[in-house]
Amino acid sequence: MDILWAEDGALTAREVGRLIADRDLAPTTVMTVLDRLTRKGFLHRTRDGRAWRYQPAESRDAYIAELMLEALGMTGDRSAALTRFAQAVSGPEAEILRRALTELEEE
Repeated sequence: MDILWAEDGALTAREVGRLIADRDLAPTTVMTVLDRLTRKGFLHRTRDGRAWRYQPAESRDAYIAELMLEALGMTGDRSAALTRFAQAVSGPEAEILRRALTELEEE
C-alpha cells in the first residue's frame, strides 16, 4: 500500500514489482498480493490492455482515520478513550483537532 499511496497514478503489477525489486519477490507474489488487496476493497483496478492497473481505494489519511474509528468502536467507554487520546497528542496536534472541531461546529 505504501508504494501505491506514494505514486500519483495507477500502477501495474510489473511496475509495483520494479519499485520493490530490492525485496526479491516473484512477480506472481506481487500479483497475488495486489489481487487480494483488491478483493478486500483496499485497491481498485482497471484494465490496461492485458494488464491491470491498481490504485488505492482511499487515501492513506482516510484509511488511518477509519482505523482510528474502528479502534474507538472497540472500547466500552468512548469518552475515556477520547480523553486519553487527547491527553497523548502534542500541543500542535491538539490545535489541529481544535480547528477541525471548530470547523465542524460552524458547518
